[in-house]
Amino acid sequence: MRVLIVDDEPTQVRLLESVVTRAGFTAETASGGQMAVDRLCNQGLPKIDVVLLDLMMPDVGGLDVLTQIKPKQPSLPFIVLTGHASVNRVVEAMRAGAGDFLVKPASAERIRAAITAAITADQLVGEIAQVTADLASGEGFGALVGISAATTGVMELARKGARTNIPILLEGESGVGKEMFARAIRQASDRADKPFVTVNCGAIPDNLIESILFGHEKGAFTGATDQHIGKFEEANTGTLFLDEVGELPLDLQVKLLRAIQEGEIDRVGGGEPIKVDIRIISATNRDMDIQVSEGAFREDLYYRLNVFPIRIPPLRDRREDIPALSQHFVRKIAAAESLGVKSLSDDAIVCLRSYDWPGNIRQLQNALFRAIILSESDTLTAEDFHLVTAGVGVTTDVRQGLSPAHPPTAATDMPSSAGIQIWQADGNVKSLAAIEKAAIALALDRYKGQMSEVARQLDIGRSTLYRKVAEYGLDESE
Repeated sequence: MRVLIVDDEPTQVRLLESVVTRAGFTAETASGGQMAVDRLCNQGLPKIDVVLLDLMMPDVGGLDVLTQIKPKQPSLPFIVLTGHASVNRVVEAMRAGAGDFLVKPASAERIRAAITAAITADQLVGEIAQVTADLASGEGFGALVGISAATTGVMELARKGARTNIPILLEGESGVGKEMFARAIRQASDRADKPFVTVNCGAIPDNLIESILFGHEKGAFTGATDQHIGKFEEANTGTLFLDEVGELPLDLQVKLLRAIQEGEIDRVGGGEPIKVDIRIISATNRDMDIQVSEGAFREDLYYRLNVFPIRIPPLRDRREDIPALSQHFVRKIAAAESLGVKSLSDDAIVCLRSYDWPGNIRQLQNALFRAIILSESDTLTAEDFHLVTAGVGVTTDVRQGLSPAHPPTAATDMPSSAGIQIWQADGNVKSLAAIEKAAIALALDRYKGQMSEVARQLDIGRSTLYRKVAEYGLDESE
């Protein structure tokens, strides 16, 4: 594995280089941000697996390096080092795509652990992403699996929507399969042979989303060294899928509304509007009526996107689909990983059907992925899943990314920090802001600062979570 060390202090570079090489990795160095950008953009040189990046550099700072490289290489892990441990700096770096954050001077053990964790996480994400891509490669509605009345009803509604070019809004909890439905709708439409471009609006930092959606001209802002074509232009004549559309900042909602109404966009720093012909499919796990009533989402844009709404029910409301979905995933995952034929025992099916699956189909798929990889047998049993399910006495293993179907009731089942006090010393109720701060702090502690999981459990967008962490002066790294 090859680690790129980016720092303008020669002494620090030598120390980091020593730690990296002693840990068994190959070290490369860059004495400044621009040198790092040039190295990472050079496709003719060996692939970099991890970047150790100093934030404070005289030519091009660490944040500028992140904003230039992350959109081009989103899976490349960055570990940021700085001598200034402020929460705002942590938030900025994490928003820009950093995966870990170390305060100088960091111990050799901590640096080695951070590099190893980054590489391991990147490999696992890569494996699951590849399997997900393979699973999503089916044709149209034939790729969707489900026999329940709820699923077949949604499929029929989606087929009707596919015959038109009107905007479709897919609603439902995280992980219910909204992107799969979007792909099926596109495949059944008259734009099946045209581009299909996806944008996760909740995963893009606020300072980058306009450029990613609409593109930018060379010199439009610091670091804009080339012209960039946005997602709208990439999707021209085809379909643009806006996932987590409810996370868009209000100022971007105005520009999105104009793009939909007028059929034209403006690149950042551009002069002339650019015409685009696009079919919009958007998705959200939010209650958009509440978002609109609270002023978090423009009413006029909501009506433009919500012309043909389709609500996809959670997996717990269509348990009849779980056996077929599980067997489908087992076959696909086993084939993708060259593990031979795997099957599910009857007690495994009972276990899986009894579980509530708060993460829905995505959680089921990931649970099966891990079980298949870790199991030594050709048949998966209930013991391979480590779930707490109704009527199934199996222990919980939160390290598998699963949570129990029902909250723990015994005091011994709760983390030691559990419980949010809503009463003040004088007997009055605390403010909502104070309760919210306590809830976020509790979640950060409970999920060890894993921001994606914290956001999912609190049912808020990651960009919103980062903003609130900064507002309340919390530190997810503690």
